[in-house]
Amino acid sequence: MPRSAALLPEYDRGTVPEGLVTRRVLRDMGLSPGDNDGPVAILRCRRCATRPNWSCRHPTRGFLLRVDLARPKRVPTLAQELALDRAMAARSTCPTCSRRYYFCLPLRKVGCCDPCAQGYEPTPGTYVPITTPVCHRLAA
Repeated sequence: MPRSAALLPEYDRGTVPEGLVTRRVLRDMGLSPGDNDGPVAILRCRRCATRPNWSCRHPTRGFLLRVDLARPKRVPTLAQELALDRAMAARSTCPTCSRRYYFCLPLRKVGCCDPCAQGYEPTPGTYVPITTPVCHRLAA
């Protein structure tokens, strides 16, 4: 929480002035915070605002940023996307059977995929089949 959060104005969900949004809404708009030095206001959960000791399943507040100071998201270069793909391949490829799974493997704890550790054949939908041709899937 920012140091000056106690001094920021608070709004309920329906009373937020136009031009103020949360980081998640900025992301959905394809924007990054940009020149926003910090939150301008606080968005309060109605239920938690009226009953502060009552526990909510969702956060009790969200920080609001100005849309006019936001900038477009930066687009990663092809080299950055290739580096990310290699890093994810290292986390999702089993060193024992060389299968690349669609999820990250517990390599630090187990050291291999669950089928190799337990001794059974994996479900075909959980890993990338070897018969598929290698194709370029990067966005740039």
